[in-house]
Amino acid sequence: MIDDVVTVSAPARLHLGFLDPGGSLGRRFGGIGLALEAPSTTIRIRRAARDSISGESAERTEKHLVRLREALGIAGAHDLTVASQIPPHAGLGSGTQLALAIACGLRRLEGLPLDPGSDAALLGRGSRSGLGVAFVTGGGVAVDGGKGASELPPPLIAHLDFPDAWRVVLVVDPHDAGFHGQDELDAFAALPPFPEAHAARICQLVLMRALPGLAEGDLPAFGAAIAEIQEKVGAHFASAQGGVFTSKRVAAACEWLAANGAHGIGQSSWGPTGFAFCESEAAAERLVSRLVATGLGESLDLRIARGRNRGIEIDPPSAM
Repeated sequence: MIDDVVTVSAPARLHLGFLDPGGSLGRRFGGIGLALEAPSTTIRIRRAARDSISGESAERTEKHLVRLREALGIAGAHDLTVASQIPPHAGLGSGTQLALAIACGLRRLEGLPLDPGSDAALLGRGSRSGLGVAFVTGGGVAVDGGKGASELPPPLIAHLDFPDAWRVVLVVDPHDAGFHGQDELDAFAALPPFPEAHAARICQLVLMRALPGLAEGDLPAFGAAIAEIQEKVGAHFASAQGGVFTSKRVAAACEWLAANGAHGIGQSSWGPTGFAFCESEAAAERLVSRLVATGLGESLDLRIARGRNRGIEIDPPSAM
């Protein structure tokens, strides 16, 4: 059945750390990440007499739509609305999720099977991380195996649910932005070589501490692994972003969270969004309330988020 209107909701993601940015074994980057219930990007698409693009990021949206139609051999025009969007340049995967939401919506509308890997490559996404593609078909915590010789995004090598009770405190600085576009490419090019010993330690932490901690619901073990990964990766990127955290305000708030019982402190991608894990909604609310009382939360956007154990949602539903 081909539908008249399709709505797609794509989850934000936290990038919890690279495995081997230097590619010492031939596969560069690799990564571990988490899908979030909110924020999310939602688009609506239908056929139309002429193209009509509305909502945020209209220029980028139109380019994606035109490129996809050309590649898929789709004639005609479409009405496409970006109803909501993950904050851009915040380290939450907004660009990839918008591109994949459009691709999934167009394919569903036109009765075509989903192909997120090929669509990501077509639209210039997934050149370093396969996590955005992984969160099309599933949520939770995912690990990708790094970029090899293929033009496709890195393969998914592990996927586990995020415990329902756990929460994520997001520390968002609306007055700052992480590297993106050419600035991001330039920053990567200027980084020093990543120590092979650090890559080995990070892989050990992911395989033998973070994932087992997740499987057993052991937040201290999971959090300790993520915190150490973040320390090593953050130190590597510090020369480009001015410190382990892009935003000094986020850094101060996250340091307070770490000292007051939160787990797995870090920054998602180039930031400026920081994060911390708590064992429950109540624990997260108490920490955020106390953080606000210190004044360290001033001018920051503090959110409590749930992990999302499902991928992109398509209405009407689509067979994956």
